[in-house]
Amino acid sequence: MKDIPLKQQVPGDTTLPSDKEAIEVLSAHIPDDLSYAVEDFFRLPEQIAFQLSPNGKYIAFLAPYERRNNIHVRRLGEEQATRITAETERSIGGFFWASDDRIVFIKDSGGNENFQLFAVNKDGQNARDLTPFPEVTIQIIDELEDNEEELIIGLNKNNPQLFEPYRINIHTGALEQIGENTDPLQPIVQWITDHKGRLRAAIRMVGGVNEQLLYRASEEDDFKVVHTTNFRESLSPLFFDFQEPHLMYAASNLERDKMAIVRFDMKQAKEVGAPLFDHAEVDVSNLHYSRRRKVLTSVSYTTWKRQVHFFDEAAQERYNFWKSQLGDYEIMVVSTDKAEEKFLLRTVSDRSLGAYYFYNHTDRSLELIREVSPWIKEEDMAAMKPIQYQSRDGLTIHGYLTLPPGKTPTNLPVIINPHGGPWVRDSWGYNPEAQLLAGCGYAVLQVNFRGSTGYGRAFWEAGFKQWGRTMQDDISDGVHWLISEGIANADRVAIYGGSYGGYATLAGITFTPELYACAIDYVGVSNLFTFMNTIPPYWKPYLDMLYTMVGHPDEDAVEMRAASPVFHVDKIQAPLFVAQGANDPRVNIDESDQIVRQLRDRGIDVPYLVKYNEGHGFQNEENRFEFYRAMLGFLGKHL
Repeated sequence: MKDIPLKQQVPGDTTLPSDKEAIEVLSAHIPDDLSYAVEDFFRLPEQIAFQLSPNGKYIAFLAPYERRNNIHVRRLGEEQATRITAETERSIGGFFWASDDRIVFIKDSGGNENFQLFAVNKDGQNARDLTPFPEVTIQIIDELEDNEEELIIGLNKNNPQLFEPYRINIHTGALEQIGENTDPLQPIVQWITDHKGRLRAAIRMVGGVNEQLLYRASEEDDFKVVHTTNFRESLSPLFFDFQEPHLMYAASNLERDKMAIVRFDMKQAKEVGAPLFDHAEVDVSNLHYSRRRKVLTSVSYTTWKRQVHFFDEAAQERYNFWKSQLGDYEIMVVSTDKAEEKFLLRTVSDRSLGAYYFYNHTDRSLELIREVSPWIKEEDMAAMKPIQYQSRDGLTIHGYLTLPPGKTPTNLPVIINPHGGPWVRDSWGYNPEAQLLAGCGYAVLQVNFRGSTGYGRAFWEAGFKQWGRTMQDDISDGVHWLISEGIANADRVAIYGGSYGGYATLAGITFTPELYACAIDYVGVSNLFTFMNTIPPYWKPYLDMLYTMVGHPDEDAVEMRAASPVFHVDKIQAPLFVAQGANDPRVNIDESDQIVRQLRDRGIDVPYLVKYNEGHGFQNEENRFEFYRAMLGFLGKHL
């Protein structure tokens, strides 16, 4: 299948072209005595993303073809697989079985995140582009597991800002619109179905910062407002109850700081009884259930690592058996057949991408399917250790420290690696960037600074309008903590991050230039004003929220200018390397162009890597190889 025509950036379209010669020079600085090469950490796995067909007879997975991930299918118990797609420009972004015979998948063009929906038979026949609409992206609303002909999807084809729900035939692409979303001032931002695939709830934005929960008893009824919250509070519907169709399971922090799992009565507009599960330290928002048995099975949540609490004895017994057989790994169910007798499991740890296993509950047999990266030995990798320290104003900041194996943890060169988002969090697990850097002798610090999610509403709100301020202070305090602990060499600290982490990188070398010896900005924001003006159209319903969380260009102009690194490049002392995808819809390429141009105008050389077939981060493996080789060379030269 070919991509729909799309105007993409090409060399010459950008103000500043990619600096090919400088990147090649940087790559020459990579040490030649490394145990593992860049390619070992960032190559495509030979097989990954395994999924069972609903009848449990076939397994589908992604595997490289022409250096791009494509879908392959094999019968369970057989080794021979059939490749059923042939994408060569871009890896498939995700897929699932829509029926026993047909698989649907999504992909975008050059990283623009305008995802299209495709379908193909399990033998590779009858391939079809189901959403051939230029400049349109899709949402999956309901896979309709009991319907082998249709899905429910959201499309923004009538208005780029608004997604409307459609039933789509997975064979013909025929569309039936089943709801309207026509008011940009009161947009519906989420559609919710019940277990029978009926559209019965929605979330609507009102006034830019308030969320209304809408409900109807049947599809013949009109939606009515059940509850209104300011976006600072959250009542996030998860799924309807199995027996009582007016009850909804939800994650809620109404009248509490941490998210808890509750039952919410849609008729009475209130929580029913005490929370089903909550935690004193972190948010809980993931609730799991058995579709066949119609019972709740467990909740999962993250403290320093993923935790699971079971409601269902059968699910817990099964999990305990897996643990006894597979050892001290995190174990996740990634797929099951419709009968819930056959399971695909994935293991992972901080030092391993783990493996996939097939479990047959009928005879309690457990079989290895495939290790994800067998060329990397777990014993060679570094442990990812949870840490915490106090911020200068008394908050407890959590994070992770990865130390280079075999080195005494004193006086080390360190990479500070703030996460993107910023409204996400770092979690314990395998991180190829951290492992690559640790293998080169660097310690890596990842910090869940204020504004990170998962630690409750107060911690999240403490980051509002604090880009470059207290959010950045939390990162700086992590540097000082490492130095005071004797772990870091104060003269050999670098900072590297992507997206918001790229912004934090630029803010770090701008506002605390004495802390960092060098920096790497990957698809990062440099100018808060232009960033807010170039967000994708389907982010527009959230613009007033962004004004509250980041800043208003008019009301907060002084503060936003003070927090935008591009206006303060005269303070930058450390060498900087910048990388950017030309088709990035989230952080426009102009963000990187601006900072590079400003520094070069001052006579400062800034190596600049632009990829014209990428967006918000590099997906194609040859681009990842080039970026990380240049990163290692840059660090080798300056750190």
